[in-house]
Amino acid sequence: MLELRSVSKEFAAHRAVANVSLRVERGEFFSLLGPSGCGKTTTLRMVAGFESPTSGEVWLNGSRIDHLAPYERNVNTVFQSYALFPHLTVRGNVEFGLKRKRVNGIDKRVAKVLEQVRLSGKESRLPSELSGGERQRVALARSLVLEPDVLLLDEPLSALDPLLRKQVRAELKDLQRRVGVAFLFVTHDQEEALAMSDRIAVMNGGLVEQVGTPQEIYQRPRTRFVASFLGAMNWVDGIGVRPECTRIARAGRRATVKRCVFLGPVVHVEARLENGETMTAQVAAGDARFSEGDGVYLAWDAADELRFE
Repeated sequence: MLELRSVSKEFAAHRAVANVSLRVERGEFFSLLGPSGCGKTTTLRMVAGFESPTSGEVWLNGSRIDHLAPYERNVNTVFQSYALFPHLTVRGNVEFGLKRKRVNGIDKRVAKVLEQVRLSGKESRLPSELSGGERQRVALARSLVLEPDVLLLDEPLSALDPLLRKQVRAELKDLQRRVGVAFLFVTHDQEEALAMSDRIAVMNGGLVEQVGTPQEIYQRPRTRFVASFLGAMNWVDGIGVRPECTRIARAGRRATVKRCVFLGPVVHVEARLENGETMTAQVAAGDARFSEGDGVYLAWDAADELRFE
């Protein structure tokens, strides 16, 4: 559906995107994940047409589009701020693009998409009368009603509080499955990307470090950066071990407990090894009977070690 071929973007002071090649399949939920400044939003903007590649090509549905204006591309963007018209109702916001394009059957298309995003019955409300999650669904409906080949989403959940974010991301994933449109989703939130994506591209310094399913990215990271960015990581003797793979045992590496961090169902026990390095072991909350200064042994299985060149 969407393909980036060796795409780069250079600004006066720096190179934001460097030789990125990606393929997003039809109906796929694909995330660009990385820290601030890694190039993920610039990549999205080149797909949308808001930025032009310095080099490389962007293809959509078998046709090259990087020379086209934004309105000539069959993609739509949901922005971080949602960018709703405050003076228009839900219906007015959703039908706005259809009226500009003067398409037929507006009433039917608007009713269908409002049902898809579960906003039927709220057509006459203004954005100020909606919750944060409902405003996001209006923004989604406004884009989906135009039937894009790919929907571009730039950090669309960042304005929501943490509890609502978890609820809305489940709704967003369900919606994507029901409408069958490919989503290109930009986020810096690792948990968000892992929970929602079919595949993830992890970006760093303008480069794509790894592309894969959430399980592949998390369990078999190809670089030290990917391993560290996708969840907590212990580093000992140049080897990476996840806290959930590190246990307190009867034998192993001798260590001294520094502190325990209660995280609800689990506790992270931070301990200093004899060589001065610190490791974290994850234990069930009911098994965490440790105090600062306690001597313990840390162990892990060789199969759980992550090694990098």
